[in-house]
Amino acid sequence: MAFRQRKNPVATLRTAPAFEHIVTEASDSFLWRLDDYPWERNVWNFHPEYEIHLLRKSSGVVLVGDHIGEFGPGYLTIVGGGLPHDWVTAVQPGELIEGRDIVLQFDAQRLRGSAGLLPELRELEPFLERSARGMVFHGRTALEGAALMERMGTVHGLARLCLFLELVDLLARTDEYELLSSPDFSPVLDAASLDIIQRALTYLFQHFAEDLKLPEVAELAGMTESTFSRFFQKNTGNSFSDHLAKLRLWQACKLLADTDIPITDICFQVGYMNISNFNRAFMRKHKMTPSSYRKLSRQRLTMRA
Repeated sequence: MAFRQRKNPVATLRTAPAFEHIVTEASDSFLWRLDDYPWERNVWNFHPEYEIHLLRKSSGVVLVGDHIGEFGPGYLTIVGGGLPHDWVTAVQPGELIEGRDIVLQFDAQRLRGSAGLLPELRELEPFLERSARGMVFHGRTALEGAALMERMGTVHGLARLCLFLELVDLLARTDEYELLSSPDFSPVLDAASLDIIQRALTYLFQHFAEDLKLPEVAELAGMTESTFSRFFQKNTGNSFSDHLAKLRLWQACKLLADTDIPITDICFQVGYMNISNFNRAFMRKHKMTPSSYRKLSRQRLTMRA
């Protein structure tokens, strides 16, 4: 399946495989990794291992199961095994964000199996079940969790294992979290389907501010409109129109908070054809008008200063 490019494409479509094979050293119980962005594994992917992910720098769109949200520096999540996920930052051609991510991946079955020798590990079971849907952490938990993940990069062996156990204990006991993906989200986890979805998601992210229509993207995927609509909903948990709206409103929020661009101009810059549709969509998503969102964002910045 080949996607043709629109005029003036933002970037080349990524073609990395959807399934990530994770190799842990024989001397380690889990994998700890510092990643630059972008690189070949920064795609809509899944793997059997659980993943604790810290975004150290930049901002962008987070996709976990059928959840679409936004992230900034300090965004800390855990994603259960088999749950597709991606963290996307808009970068210029050739741009590299060094050390954007700290990634920690572990085998939950190894933890469960170790509970026979270390019965205290049984306390983690409810946490592992919650994590299957993906969790994002807030407040002091996010700050302390990020600090623990940073410290892991300075030690090895038993010292790193102790920090890992301290981290999962912190995340398991806190109530400062939000569940991300819906409990009934069940994508088709085969390589061919996820490869098509990855290409479609990348294309939508690159062109969401344009006048995108479902028939056009379905044609790019080599499917009829109705087939692609069902396929997209099944594998992302969102309809095509909902996914597109969430991307546009994410960008609108950034522009409202970070710039003085007039709201009418923002409306057209993010892909809406008229201000009435933009205002209605924004109100449904954020329960306030764009002007109220901008005012509240400015107030928060003043309070932080």
